[in-house]
Amino acid sequence: MTIDPELQSAHAALVQQFDAVNGAQSNDNNVLASIGSQLAMLKVMLTERDILYPQQSDVQQHKDALVLTREVLEIGALWSIRVQDTSSFDRYWSQLKPFYLDLVHALPLSKNYEPIVGLSLLRSLSSNSIASFHIALESLPMELVRDSPYIQHPVLLERWLMEGSYSNVWRERENVPLEEYRFFVNILMVTIRHEIASCEEKAYDTLPLNDVATLLFLDSLPEVLEFAKERGWHVNPTNQTIEFANKAVEPTSENERIPTRSTITTNLHFARELESIV
Repeated sequence: MTIDPELQSAHAALVQQFDAVNGAQSNDNNVLASIGSQLAMLKVMLTERDILYPQQSDVQQHKDALVLTREVLEIGALWSIRVQDTSSFDRYWSQLKPFYLDLVHALPLSKNYEPIVGLSLLRSLSSNSIASFHIALESLPMELVRDSPYIQHPVLLERWLMEGSYSNVWRERENVPLEEYRFFVNILMVTIRHEIASCEEKAYDTLPLNDVATLLFLDSLPEVLEFAKERGWHVNPTNQTIEFANKAVEPTSENERIPTRSTITTNLHFARELESIV
């Protein structure tokens, strides 16, 4: 199938504008809005030509058109990160999956394949979807996981998360294989901060402000105060400490208290009975 001139022209204009923005690492709102409009128009054109959602049977007849469609969706995924729209990224990634999974051997390999697959893994980590991360990782070829820096980056972060080595994750935020990765790493750090904060609330009644800043990887006092406000913590300016809100609820009556002595006696009885059975 020959790609019609109207579609070719719209695609070329999108690629030219996005390459210019991407090369300059620009976040000009007007330019990004223009790219968004072009993407929306192109998706309508692709839908009208019935090539937005590919089938294996379409490859021979529509191969060039499918490559063009894939590139439009890849630009859409990267553009979504530029405008910091995770829902838009999810939609573009969902539309790219048939190209990356079902047609990966039927179409020429895309230069954006590894970076965008890596971004999808980071997206799972940043939303704390560890199960989705592992399912996606297991579907990838072993050599790709082993050799691609774009895949190894989220794999390494996930390993550190499981180990609780949050300081390594914090340092790695400056060592990204692609600038777009930084967006999801920053979201991941927000997730990590709230996980650490939950532990602090359970482990301490109060902590010095400086210690809280260090534990949460926050660089300034205003950042600490803003985070404390978000969590509902009380800041004591006199002694420069944070007092964590006590979420534990004390029993209000004798009937609500756990019967400690009878519970211990019952457990010991069960243990003796189990020992006699064994």
